[in-house]
Amino acid sequence: MSSLAQPIERVLDEVPAVWRPVVDAWRQTPSAQALIAHVDARVAAGATVYPAQVLRALALTPLDQVRVVVLGQDPYHGPGQAHGLAFSVPDGTRTPPSLRNIFNELQREFGRAPTRTDLSSWARQGVLLLNTTLTVEDGAAASHAGKGWEGLTESLLKAVAARPQACVYLLWGAHAQRFEPLIAAHAGAPQDTLVLKSNHPSPLSARRPPMPFVGNGHFSATNTFLAARGAAVDWLA
Repeated sequence: MSSLAQPIERVLDEVPAVWRPVVDAWRQTPSAQALIAHVDARVAAGATVYPAQVLRALALTPLDQVRVVVLGQDPYHGPGQAHGLAFSVPDGTRTPPSLRNIFNELQREFGRAPTRTDLSSWARQGVLLLNTTLTVEDGAAASHAGKGWEGLTESLLKAVAARPQACVYLLWGAHAQRFEPLIAAHAGAPQDTLVLKSNHPSPLSARRPPMPFVGNGHFSATNTFLAARGAAVDWLA
């Protein structure tokens, strides 16, 4: 997968219309302007920045169709991995450890796991696969954390939470769980909002108490909740 090759302003200009008011409001803030300047400067200096499609999650999952939110941290920082969806990698790429544990949990819950590592099919069903930090430099995990993307993540989550539609939030790990108060504060339909928490699926934490990822049953619980309010997600697609 290629690296970022266009200015961030152009990336933001290409946001789908349904997300544009949220993104446009954020991009006027000082922190957004600082983020844009930083990423563009790093690319101009020769840094390899991933992914090429920074806002692919928004392109595949319209705001009015979000049924599930999965919050990651920052994109994969190796060549050919990040492609704009949290936890997802292009088909044919070696399965990262966290995604392997996600698939193992699906195997435990449903008797089989997806055959594709590209989770675009989830995104097209309304699963917003959103990283908190949306760019990263090659070989340098969290290199763009704290540079300003977090403000956009917060704005996107507020917009999702404020809708009247049912939504499940899968908050895996302490990083994602920091957003729970924001979700609760902006929930437009509290009775149709479900927050599920556990450790991160990383092998470093997946089995640790008190909330291990392994055996958390989140995918089945999500479908039970959504099925009672419309339609469940085909996690095996």
